[in-house]
Amino acid sequence: MPSGPPPAPPDALRAAAVALLNLTGLGLGYLLVRRWLPLAVCLAATVALLFVALPADADGVPGSALAGYAVLLLLAAVHGAFVGLRTRLVWPGQRAVALVLGIVLLAVPAGGALWYDSARKEAVERALLDRLAAADRQVDAAGEKDFATAGPAYRDALGVYRDLAVHHAGSRAAARVPGRMRTYYTTVAAAYADQDYCAAVEPLKYLRTVPDSMPRDQLGTLTHWPDDRLATSLYACGADGLTGTGGDWVPRFGYLLDTFPDSAQAAKVVPAVDAAEKRTAKAVAGKDPCAAVERLRTLSTQIGQLPGGTDGLAAVAGRADRSADAGGYACGVDQYRDGDFAKAQQTMTQFVTDNPHDKNRDRARKIAIGAQVAQTLPAAGKKLPTTASGGSIPVTVKNDSPDEITVLYTGPVTGSFTLGPCGSCTAYSFTDSLRPGWEPCGDSGRNYPQHTISLPPGTTYFVHEPKTDSTATPGSDTAKLRDGYLYTECAYTTRGLGSTY
Repeated sequence: MPSGPPPAPPDALRAAAVALLNLTGLGLGYLLVRRWLPLAVCLAATVALLFVALPADADGVPGSALAGYAVLLLLAAVHGAFVGLRTRLVWPGQRAVALVLGIVLLAVPAGGALWYDSARKEAVERALLDRLAAADRQVDAAGEKDFATAGPAYRDALGVYRDLAVHHAGSRAAARVPGRMRTYYTTVAAAYADQDYCAAVEPLKYLRTVPDSMPRDQLGTLTHWPDDRLATSLYACGADGLTGTGGDWVPRFGYLLDTFPDSAQAAKVVPAVDAAEKRTAKAVAGKDPCAAVERLRTLSTQIGQLPGGTDGLAAVAGRADRSADAGGYACGVDQYRDGDFAKAQQTMTQFVTDNPHDKNRDRARKIAIGAQVAQTLPAAGKKLPTTASGGSIPVTVKNDSPDEITVLYTGPVTGSFTLGPCGSCTAYSFTDSLRPGWEPCGDSGRNYPQHTISLPPGTTYFVHEPKTDSTATPGSDTAKLRDGYLYTECAYTTRGLGSTY
């Protein structure tokens, strides 16, 4: 007996039917020709592919797996055609029916591929929606923090929104990005809604940069949404700083004038600065005039730091300088009354220099003299010098020293004058002052430089200061003047470890 049925005559139609049935991925062609091992291999490969592919996810099937499966199917089709060429079919008996069945069953892998592609696309959509939701949560969490801390989180979320809008433009997630951007803007700028204008400045500046990285069609009206809010915040924050002593208002107003020069907020800058100058100038008459003067000078300097081209600002700066110069008188008086005679002298001397036509200039000069005297004789500073002059009591001051001296006096009358050096005079030693009968200005043969002034009764304080020796100790005298007497002051020099007038 033969070991098996004899080979069938070659039949191309049967070979094609077996090849088509093997392309279904189920190895049905091998089933019809009773080839069990290749059938098992085809089924195992299909099951393995389904195990890898299902459930469908956004990443899809690895390319290597698809390529390997496609090669296997082609090999199965070629091998099945070779086997089917000389092997009779178990079922169906007619070759045409098998061929039609193969063609029909090809719809199974084709339909499966279409279904899988749809499932994968849905998985991609879900993954993109998950990314969108994660970015939304990141924005919500960042909204609970200050902008300096939350800035990186906002930028990360913006990167996600941009990626969805640009690289996944047709997705459902991308369709939701414009709405999310409105939420994004309002969250970043929450400080503005809370009227915390200083805190709102930096977030709003950041939002103005968003159109540089985000497609404008995703933003719509949001493109210019921060502009008016930023201008409002810059002005409000700057105005708050202007009422204090800080200089943070300068960069606020400067940025406003540079960035939004034609805005309604920028138009308020000059009136705000003008009001601040007037308010500070008025404070010169208050309890701390020196602080007000310093504030005026600072204000003038700060105004100069603002963008140029604004005549109104230049006018305010000039007025602040003039107000500061005029306020020097009140400051000097306050310093004098507080006993800070050195500063009072400096302030009043500067006031006299800066204000040649001021009505208080003459008295300021008197106060400067009184402050200088009081630095040597503090009792002289108990009363503020007046502009009074003259008196009924003659007082002659002689210079018995080889140096030119300035004589300062204050009391009921305040003034100063200069005496030239005594050419034939010398400085006295300490031992000279111990000699019996020693008396300065007592040499009748010398022509001492002298000057006579008329003073009213009362206590007058004298200070003699050399004009050339800044290291010498000034001489001083307290004279109680009475009517009916003639008084003589003598200026002389003694030398020991130092010089004394």
